[in-house]
Amino acid sequence: MDHAVGRPVDQRVIDAMLPFMNSSYGNPSSLHVFGQEAKHALEEARTRVADLINAERKESVIFTSGATESNNMAIKGVVYRNKDRGTRTITSSVEHMSVVNTCKFLTTRGFETVFLPVDSFGFVGLEDLERELTDKTVLVSIVYANGEIGTIEPIREISKKVHEKNAFLHVDATAACGQVPIDVRREGIDLLTLSSNDMYGPRGVGALYVKEGIRLEPLLHGGGQERGLRSGTENLPSIVGFGKAADLSKNEMKDESERLTRLRDRFIDGLLKPLPYSFLNGHPTKRLPDNVSVRYSFIEGESMLLGLDMMGVFASSGSACTAKTLEPSHVLLAIGLKHEEAHGSLMFTLGRQNAEEDVDYAISLMPNIVKRLRAISPLTPKELNM
Repeated sequence: MDHAVGRPVDQRVIDAMLPFMNSSYGNPSSLHVFGQEAKHALEEARTRVADLINAERKESVIFTSGATESNNMAIKGVVYRNKDRGTRTITSSVEHMSVVNTCKFLTTRGFETVFLPVDSFGFVGLEDLERELTDKTVLVSIVYANGEIGTIEPIREISKKVHEKNAFLHVDATAACGQVPIDVRREGIDLLTLSSNDMYGPRGVGALYVKEGIRLEPLLHGGGQERGLRSGTENLPSIVGFGKAADLSKNEMKDESERLTRLRDRFIDGLLKPLPYSFLNGHPTKRLPDNVSVRYSFIEGESMLLGLDMMGVFASSGSACTAKTLEPSHVLLAIGLKHEEAHGSLMFTLGRQNAEEDVDYAISLMPNIVKRLRAISPLTPKELNM
C-alpha cells in the first residue's frame, strides 16, 4: 500500500519491452532497417503518450529520464529561454522537491521565485495567484494533484489567471496522470510532466509535454535527439514500456479509478471512525482515487509504519523524496499542521493489486497499533488510556 513511491511494472508492459531488450536492438537515429524499426517503435510510444493527455500532436511529447528531469527541463528551459521577457517564477508551497529545489536554484542565478500559500486542504488560492502575477512573470508551476495528501488543484481556473498575464503554465502531473483524465488542450496546460513508473511502466523514463510554439533552452547538448531538447540515445525498451503503460491507462482508467475510489473511501472510514483524534489530510472528495493520507494525534508515523510492517502492510509517512530527513513534510506544514501533527501522519496509496480484503486487513490492525503507541506516549491525555 505504498504505490506512490513506485508501482510494479505491469506484465503486459514487460511483454511489450522484451523484444527491444533481446532481439530488436536498433538505434532510432540509424537509417538501416534495424534503426527504422526502432524509430517506428519510438514514435508509436510517443503517439500513445500524446493520446493519453490529448496533445495536439505527438511531437509535443519529449521523452526524459523521469519526472525530476522533466520538471527541471520545463522550469529551467522556459525561464532561461525567456529571461528577456521577465525573471519571475511562481509556484506553490506544496510542490514536489524537484520543483521546489529547481526554483530555489534559480534564485541563486538572479531569478525571482514566489511560493504561494495553500489552504488547509492544500488548494492554491486563486486570489493569491492573481495578486502575485505581474508583467514580469514568465512561468507558473503548479502540481496537478499532490502526491502526499491527494488534493487535486483547480488547474483550469489557474490556467485562465496565468494566461491573462501572458505567462506559461507548467503542471507536474506525476501523481495524477493515469489516475484521473488529463486533457492539456481543454485545461490550458502549456507544459506537463509525466512519469512512467507512476502508471505501472518502467522506472527511469518520463516525458515532458511542450505545447506547440513554446521554445525551451535545452539542459543537455549533443546529437539533437528529441527535437534537440534532450540529446542522447533514447532508452528505447523503457520508452516502449512507457507507451504501453500509457495505452493501458487510457483504456482502463475509468473503471480502475472508480474501483480505487470505492476502496479509498472504505479505507478512510475504517481508519478514522474507530479512533478519536484521527483526521484526514487533504480534501475529502477532490482527491486522487488511490490516496489515503491520515494522521493520529499524540504518536509518530514512523512508529505506526514499523507496526504495520511487522504485520505485512507497507505504507509511508510522506514523499519518498523527503524520507531521508527527520524533518516533517513541507507539504503537511504548508497546510497548517503543527510539527507534532505532521509527524503523526500516515500515507497509504492503493494500486491495481489491492482488493477489499487488503483494505479490511489494514483497517483491522490500526486500532491496536494506535492504542499501544498512545499508551506509551507522554503526549497522550490520560482519559484516552483509561
